[in-house]
Amino acid sequence: SPLTAHRSPLTAHRSPLTAFNLRADMSNSVKPEQSNTAEKPLAKVTTTLPVTGMTCAACQARVQRVLSSAAGVEDASVNLLLGNATVTYDPDEASPESLVDTIRSTGYGSDVPAMNQPAMEDHEGDRAHEEEFRDFRLKAVVSLVAAAVAMLLSMPLMTAGERLVAGSGTSDPFMQWTMHHLTPLLRSILPGLYRIAPGVLLGMLLLLTLSTMLWAGRHFYVRAFAAARHRAADMNTLIALGTGAAFLYSLIATFYPGAFLQRGVAPDVYYDAIIMIIALILVGNTLEARAKRQTSTALRALVRLQPATARVITPGGEVELPLDQVHAGTVVIVRPGERVPVDGIVTRGRSAVDESMLTGESVPVMKSEGAPVIGGTMNSTGTFQLQATTLGSASVLQRIVQLMREAQGSRAPIQRLADRISSIFVPVVVAASILTFVGWYFLADQAPFVRAFAAAVAVLIIACPCAMGLAVPTAVMVATGRGAEWGLLFKGGEALERAHAITTVLLDKTGTITLGKPAVTDIVPAAGIDPDHLLRMAASLEQRSEHPLASAIVDEATRRRMPLDEPVSFESRPGQGVTGIVEGQTMALGNASLMQALGVVIAPMQREIDRLSRAARSTMYAAINGDLAGIIAVADPVKPTSRAAVDQLTQMGIKVVLVTGDNQETAAAVAHQAGITEVVAGVLPGGKVEQVTLRQAAGEVVAMVGDGVNDAPALAQADVGISMASGTDIAVQAGDVTLMRSDPRSVAEAIHLSRRTMRTMRQNLFWAFVYNIIGMPIAAGVLYPVLGVQLSPVLASAAMALSSVSVVTNSLRLKRLAPLYARKD
Repeated sequence: SPLTAHRSPLTAHRSPLTAFNLRADMSNSVKPEQSNTAEKPLAKVTTTLPVTGMTCAACQARVQRVLSSAAGVEDASVNLLLGNATVTYDPDEASPESLVDTIRSTGYGSDVPAMNQPAMEDHEGDRAHEEEFRDFRLKAVVSLVAAAVAMLLSMPLMTAGERLVAGSGTSDPFMQWTMHHLTPLLRSILPGLYRIAPGVLLGMLLLLTLSTMLWAGRHFYVRAFAAARHRAADMNTLIALGTGAAFLYSLIATFYPGAFLQRGVAPDVYYDAIIMIIALILVGNTLEARAKRQTSTALRALVRLQPATARVITPGGEVELPLDQVHAGTVVIVRPGERVPVDGIVTRGRSAVDESMLTGESVPVMKSEGAPVIGGTMNSTGTFQLQATTLGSASVLQRIVQLMREAQGSRAPIQRLADRISSIFVPVVVAASILTFVGWYFLADQAPFVRAFAAAVAVLIIACPCAMGLAVPTAVMVATGRGAEWGLLFKGGEALERAHAITTVLLDKTGTITLGKPAVTDIVPAAGIDPDHLLRMAASLEQRSEHPLASAIVDEATRRRMPLDEPVSFESRPGQGVTGIVEGQTMALGNASLMQALGVVIAPMQREIDRLSRAARSTMYAAINGDLAGIIAVADPVKPTSRAAVDQLTQMGIKVVLVTGDNQETAAAVAHQAGITEVVAGVLPGGKVEQVTLRQAAGEVVAMVGDGVNDAPALAQADVGISMASGTDIAVQAGDVTLMRSDPRSVAEAIHLSRRTMRTMRQNLFWAFVYNIIGMPIAAGVLYPVLGVQLSPVLASAAMALSSVSVVTNSLRLKRLAPLYARKD
């Protein structure tokens, strides 16, 4: 089962992101790929190729089957809705060119994508979706108008046919209703219509039908012919056979009506049905194209995270250039409060850079000459210059965008059922249509050929497997787009599907449950000392320090808008603390070792010291002029949303466990604040993996949530690895789901979205299958012996279009899915 299989933490192929192989100089750890033999680099490459001409599940299944069997291909995922194929292959055995040739051999179009094109600049796909939507919308509107005109022109002909041949009335309920209710109305509104000669009406209908087929429906016939050349069949085959046969029948009835009258059959034509069939199918195509266009908005939102320009140093001075004009070796200047535009190496200056979004570092990291910086991080304090190194598609943010594109192009495992059925569906439908014709021809009580023909065409049209091919991809696309709006990045349909079955969530502590950044929690002054005065002096002294605890004190004073003085004779004592003169007074701030070295007695505040220690807080002692002035406690506080996240997961029936490398006392204190009852403390990275495997062996579906390098093996081993985007790049790589917001509530949101998406997929597949199971027998005439009802091709096309529309509409409901928590950001 894909939900309980135990995967190796180092070799499991988790997502297309592994093909990008994150830069070694941007991480302080060894990547999973580096644990393999050094002689051979990353063996597999993943690429996404466009596939044009696919219209149904049978098309998708055929392309995927041929691609999967191609030499060197490890995995292929063909997406009908996106019109692309994501292929993982061995570059020693295959290439993009050979894969394109393989796709073309199936009768569909493809081209090699532009080399090294940044994912953010891949506007062609978006433009193609927009053009496709506009094209289908225009053709659908014009065809619907043409169909309405054709129906009006056909009404007098139906009446004339009944008069020519007695008892030739239709058994189609829709047509019966139309003739009996609309004919009197039309006679009163448009009396001149019934005075036009039948020959003129037939000529007008023929021209209108031929124009519609050659313009609006041309691609159906071109693609059907292409499929036939490759000895294949798809939805276009069914449409072309059905409408083509109806057109030939109508053509004969138009020019040789005597051949029908001699046999007592009215020379009815199906021009209106042909146009209506094309129009209704185009309506479904329009809605599909609309869904594609809507999903690209989520990708555009990710693109906006990338700075648009970079300030470049040239011989003539500073120049602001678009990123596409920045090249490797270009010198870029970054000022305080600006995002680093590109990856690079600092060549001049010094500054603290906040890398929390990308690396999980809890405090800004000092960067000086020779230090690497990552594009997208925020410069906090100073100005520095960097030499650009990693550009374009290799940047972290662009890889996230690329990953999003590949996630939308991936398949959920549930799609395999539809693929297996679709691979044999069209031949089965054609055979059913032939059997229907034979049955009606020999068993019909009157007009056997006409009724046999109409029933056979109805079977061909109603059974088009559009809905089956759209059932899962539409849900995956809409859900991944909706997830991006919530800050959830699913790495494919498989992760989206697995997440719904999670029964146990293992939570890391630092950076997941806690903020991952030290903050002042308590200020306990000695007798006679004002707490604000104590904090102001401590912050003034700590301005010169680069220690994370010092930053916490300065941040707290800044938050309270306290004016700070410049310290005099500042001295840092490694492992102990700092000393200096502030506001004319000698001050020391540090641990008990520093106080002991300075002869400061801390015993009078021992009770407070013990209380803070039990709460797992780091204490710093402040001394002024040789006397103990108080205690400042700093801790990594529990995130304000952690308790709500744990409560929500518990309400969803999911067991929550805190797994951390911290000591039992600290872990218990954090767990108590977050509402977690089960704690596993003091475990190394291997211990986290062991916790995952033990619970998997017990039948639990385990999700691991973390953000650090030490979490990566457990993230890879878990059934669903959920990583914080604020974590290290290796943790993001190892996970199946990335939380773009560093909010533990997003874990519950991800599972909530997965559950709703799975429900939508099942609904879509159920109705797609049931529709064909019910629709084909009705179209074949199973109700005629009992109710005297026979479906016309028009009703069959309406039902077919309705099935596609219902699947797409049901999936689009996910765009309106409300999050569990109201978001103000």
